[in-house]
Amino acid sequence: MPSSATQPLSDSDSDASSPTHSSSSSSAHHRHADLSSSIFQSYLSHSTSSSNHHHHQQQQQDLTKIQSFLTSSRSGALSCLICLERIKPSDPTWSCSSGCFALFHLLCIQSWAHQSTTLAASRASSRAAVLPDDNLLVWPCPKCRVEYPKSQTPKNYFCFCGKVQDPPRDPWVLPHSCGEICGRALKYECGHFCLLLCHPGPCAACPKLVKNKCFCGKLDDVRRCGFKNFSCNDVCGKLLECRVHRCVEICHDGSCHPCREKAAYKCQCGKVDMERECCDRNFRCSNACDEKLGCGRHVCERGCHEGECGDCPHQGKRTCPCGKRAYEGMACDVTVPLCGATCDKLLSCGFHRCPERCHRGPCIETCRTVVTKSCRCGSLRKQIPCHQELTCERKCQKMRDCGRHACKRRCCDGDCPPCSEICDRRLRCRNHKCPAPCHRGACAPCPLMVRISCSCGETQFEVPCGTETEQKPPKCRKLCRIAPLCRHASICKPHRCHYGACPPCRLICDEEYACGHKCKLRCHGPKPPPNPEFTLKPTKKMLNHVREMTPGSMCPRCPEVVLRSCVGHHIGAERMMVCSKQADFSCDNLCGNPLPCGNHYCTYVCHALKSQSSKSDAHRTRGSCEECTLPCQKEREPACPHPCPLRCHPGECPPCKTLVKRSCHCGSMVHVFECIYFNRMSEKEQMAARSCKGPCHRKLPNCTHLCPEICHPGPCPLPDKCSKKVTARCGCQTLKKEWLCQDVQAAYKSTGTDPKDVPKNQYGVGLLPCDSDCKSKVKIPEAELHFRQTKPREEKESDKANNISKRRRRKQRVHEEQSVSKLQRIVAVIQRALLILIIAVVIIASAYFGYKGLVWLSDWMNENEARQRRRRYSGV
Repeated sequence: MPSSATQPLSDSDSDASSPTHSSSSSSAHHRHADLSSSIFQSYLSHSTSSSNHHHHQQQQQDLTKIQSFLTSSRSGALSCLICLERIKPSDPTWSCSSGCFALFHLLCIQSWAHQSTTLAASRASSRAAVLPDDNLLVWPCPKCRVEYPKSQTPKNYFCFCGKVQDPPRDPWVLPHSCGEICGRALKYECGHFCLLLCHPGPCAACPKLVKNKCFCGKLDDVRRCGFKNFSCNDVCGKLLECRVHRCVEICHDGSCHPCREKAAYKCQCGKVDMERECCDRNFRCSNACDEKLGCGRHVCERGCHEGECGDCPHQGKRTCPCGKRAYEGMACDVTVPLCGATCDKLLSCGFHRCPERCHRGPCIETCRTVVTKSCRCGSLRKQIPCHQELTCERKCQKMRDCGRHACKRRCCDGDCPPCSEICDRRLRCRNHKCPAPCHRGACAPCPLMVRISCSCGETQFEVPCGTETEQKPPKCRKLCRIAPLCRHASICKPHRCHYGACPPCRLICDEEYACGHKCKLRCHGPKPPPNPEFTLKPTKKMLNHVREMTPGSMCPRCPEVVLRSCVGHHIGAERMMVCSKQADFSCDNLCGNPLPCGNHYCTYVCHALKSQSSKSDAHRTRGSCEECTLPCQKEREPACPHPCPLRCHPGECPPCKTLVKRSCHCGSMVHVFECIYFNRMSEKEQMAARSCKGPCHRKLPNCTHLCPEICHPGPCPLPDKCSKKVTARCGCQTLKKEWLCQDVQAAYKSTGTDPKDVPKNQYGVGLLPCDSDCKSKVKIPEAELHFRQTKPREEKESDKANNISKRRRRKQRVHEEQSVSKLQRIVAVIQRALLILIIAVVIIASAYFGYKGLVWLSDWMNENEARQRRRRYSGV
């Protein structure tokens, strides 16, 4: 059974995302055990003793390939590349052991090997008359194309490690595995063997601990055998090829790089000094040697070189250019004469010789000897110069190796080259075409592998191309990376990686209403944008589509039942109602709420109140109650005879601003006061304020004169002591004399007459006695005086009548002129309106007929163009 230490390397098939499913998940875990844990158990027993974390990570990377095979095997995603059918646990299989470790059906790989070797044999027999040896025939792996000899064609079904033939099927062991330790030799030929249980894929690196040196040999350390070659991260320090400098690179594998130290070095001839790298210190300059040879007559024609120049090449035995005649004892500076014989050197064609006489320099490059040649296919014979090649124009009709295309090469010699066309046949995967050159037989399986991963990409496996449509995404044990958007994000239990939308939140909403209650339904908040659905070939629309979140729904209305009062908040009129129900009710009682005036009460039937606070009636506003229309009946302070002009209102009445008229004491003028100002004065202040501060205009009671005192209240003082002068007359009013008014009053009183009863025009008349002069005057009758006085009055009245008539006439004339001017204005306005209307009609008509004319002109031009086209095409 798998232990707890091996659980991080396994991928469980169960997805227990909530505690309520713990029992079911544990049972599922026992039914679908993690087989990778049992396979890696023996391997990890050696690898867990290492304390080097870096090596442990490298071992985990080596196990990735094996884990991918195991994941594919557990998920049922193993498919045969040849038939593209799923490999069942009971099917005999064969796996490539050279590099790809692909798994095939045994019958499929046998058929594949037979077809490949047969095709290779037919090709060899078509090119050569002899049948090829069976030991030389090979067949390739369908995936990695590694070649196997015909003798290694699989005949029996073995487990992955190759020790057990026809391994039995065991539900607790990986399919096609014997369940024993692998035991195959590990890579790098370290001498150790694989400690994993029989497994697919490559063996992991050797986990044994060995002592080894670093690349530069300075450090000894204990390492895993699979990673025993390491770098100490120090300077290499090895002696380079120049044997002068040392390697300055970090400890590395392989031979050290050439020395790059720069210095001044001389060329081989020693004439040029140049700064060069140490690895290129031996170089040759571009100058000629020009040193004298041993003969002393010629110079060295070699370039820059080291050592001696050597003897003169013209000394000793010398021959003519064709080599037929030799000369001895000839000086090196003497030119060798020509022998005159035929050159007879073999030309470049390899068949004929040079026909010219002995000559200096090279022979002719092209052989011009006329010979009879046959073309490569043998259909044409012709005499041509030897250097020319004869080819005919006949195309080869022989089929190439592919059996689909003819050779069609001009003048083919019978050995047709392989077909250069691309096969381009649809492979069995139905996704790709064969990229190989055109060939016989079935095409090689599609070598591509399709990676199928979970949504987060952490868990994945590969399947052959063409079988991905039948696969399901692997189950991933990683947590989903999408954060919930509802209000339970901090307490919601995370779930596993998945495709598509996240599962809905199952917690109670518990959101608080405005009324104070909480929602008791399941969470209905917003949902995060979903992951894309599992697909292997996403379209462009899906790639460009922006995933959006799903907004949550509002909480329903509060369903709690509460005790609610009437709209008027009367005591004893409450009812049981649903909290969210906003249906207010009236209890049919009188409202009784104090009106805003504070003096009366509302007489409406129970109605809604606009209140600022439902806990205190003192804060209610009375906007919904009736308005008090009664006049204000409060008594003003200070007391005022005027009533308050406002409607019934709360608080004190405003100060009375009514203007009060009060005459002065003498009655000559009237004072105007504000009521509030006048009433706030004392009686003395009122009396002083009413005084006009001028002489009293009241008449004295006993005479016609005014009071001489300043305006004062009450009766005038000392009416009998008037000191005004009065003209006293006799009875006929002929005599006159000035008396004091008080003397006149005393005279009237002495005669027993009250001065108050004397008329104003007769005051002082008759107090003086008449004399003789008064009798001689003629008295004018009163009737004549009256007539004389009335006549000028009539004239004045007639003048007034005449004046009034003239004014009336003038007013009539003004009214007539005004009426005439108004009529003229109306006529002028009408004329202007008619002129504007006529101008508008003319503009509209011109625009309409202009548009019609343009349309007609366009149609006429189109017709002319169509006629021209018809004439042009009819002529063609």
